[in-house]
Amino acid sequence: MSAGNWDRRHFLRAGGALSVLGTAAPFALQMAAVGSAAGQSAPDYKALVCLFMFGGNDANNMLLATDTDSWTRYYDTRNIGDEPIALMPVGTPATAVGQVSAFTKRTVAMNMPEAWGGVLPIVPNTVNPVPAGTVASARSFALHPALGPLRTLFNSGRLAAVANIGTLVAPVTKAAYQAKTATLPLNLFSHNDQVSTWQSGKTEGTKVGWGGRFADLLASMNGNNTIFTGVSLAGNAVFLAGQSIAQYQINTGNTPAVSITGTNSTSVFGSSVAPSVMRDIIQSSTNTNLMGADYNDLTARSISAAAGLNAAFQGASPAAIPAPTTYVHPSTGVVAQNSLALQLQSVAKMIAAGPSLGLKRQVFFVGIGGFDNHDYQNDAQPGLLTQVAHAMSYFDGVLGNIGGLDMRANVTTFTASDFSRTFATNGDGTDHAWGGHHFVMGGAVKGKDIYGQFPTVGLDKGSFNNPDFAGSIMIPRVSVDQYGATMGRWLGASDSDLQTIFPNLKNFNTPYLGFL
Repeated sequence: MSAGNWDRRHFLRAGGALSVLGTAAPFALQMAAVGSAAGQSAPDYKALVCLFMFGGNDANNMLLATDTDSWTRYYDTRNIGDEPIALMPVGTPATAVGQVSAFTKRTVAMNMPEAWGGVLPIVPNTVNPVPAGTVASARSFALHPALGPLRTLFNSGRLAAVANIGTLVAPVTKAAYQAKTATLPLNLFSHNDQVSTWQSGKTEGTKVGWGGRFADLLASMNGNNTIFTGVSLAGNAVFLAGQSIAQYQINTGNTPAVSITGTNSTSVFGSSVAPSVMRDIIQSSTNTNLMGADYNDLTARSISAAAGLNAAFQGASPAAIPAPTTYVHPSTGVVAQNSLALQLQSVAKMIAAGPSLGLKRQVFFVGIGGFDNHDYQNDAQPGLLTQVAHAMSYFDGVLGNIGGLDMRANVTTFTASDFSRTFATNGDGTDHAWGGHHFVMGGAVKGKDIYGQFPTVGLDKGSFNNPDFAGSIMIPRVSVDQYGATMGRWLGASDSDLQTIFPNLKNFNTPYLGFL
């Protein structure tokens, strides 16, 4: 839209997306006001949390098939190059740093897989069928050694895996992909476009995401506090952009949740009275220009919203949310604060504040970057996965006691990423690919299972022709639309609404995946 085409409504709507993030903006433009709140009981509340792994997580090393046929092809493909990225088999003890590895006859550094021990076996409740191309009487599975906390959640029944998800317009076969006759998502291997397609169904530049559409549909359940329906802890995300609801961005960790510079200060340019004068000017109702008057109204509401939210964060339940512990980076041994866990701490505080704000439905967005591991994957990915597992486990524990209530059944958290990585190593990393595996966590999740067909793994070689891979790229069998629609239905969206939000859903025989 050109500047000349901006009318009053578009200006105000765009302004609504600029909620406050400390010094990121002097004040926010939001579309709704804070009003009086009525407390709600836990069964009336549901929240969906998107945990986005920016850069393209290598899911091939996150969830693995360990039957002999699958493992042999996995290990032979990835145990090569300058810095092999193949993980160790189930039961392999961690090798002390500085010792010679029996696997590769090299000295083990902390960033070598031998140092972490073997992959962690998991046993799903439901047998995942053996696909064409795999020679096994049954499949077996494991997690990356850094995901111990997620194995605990899996075994507890509050975590499920969904195999081979990707952005899809319609089902794609290997033959159609190679013949270039398949209808594919646009700009398939582009970071920006695939982040946007995962979050909205369209490439970079789109204005509305499916989390925001959920918020549009369910915001009326939040009474006068619709402003807090879609909340981001990781900056502006198209996932939370709705048609009528703008995402609200808050800080991580401790209060205040929102800091409005200037108007909340004790002085501006050395003047102690300037902050109150600024508030009076900003909130003035005497502006005769319609756009100016609406601008002032929206800003006044945003200031009130920030004050209301910060006051709610000071309540007993939010204040009781414990800070996350530190984590130990498995490749460096460094003890550090987990920024992702801090984001989830703020989400937990927002959930704890929900009753005082009269909130019944919310959609959240948190994120962690660094997964674009073309090089030095052994350095980066284990630490990132450690943070993901540590943060998710922390969040599950906190949700177990929110103001004396177990809220885990009321909150569903799911992972997402740009795309997965190539099955073949490029020497010490992996490159952009397509289908990958993800996790869903919550008390309502039908956990300890893998949903979707786990693919045959391995590269075409000799007589072996893998139906699930085109070269080194895994072709997804589950669409983001199916993944999102399953969670939207749990959140309360109707089947007809979900068909509108996910227009490609009609192209798949099974619109819902069954994990909720």
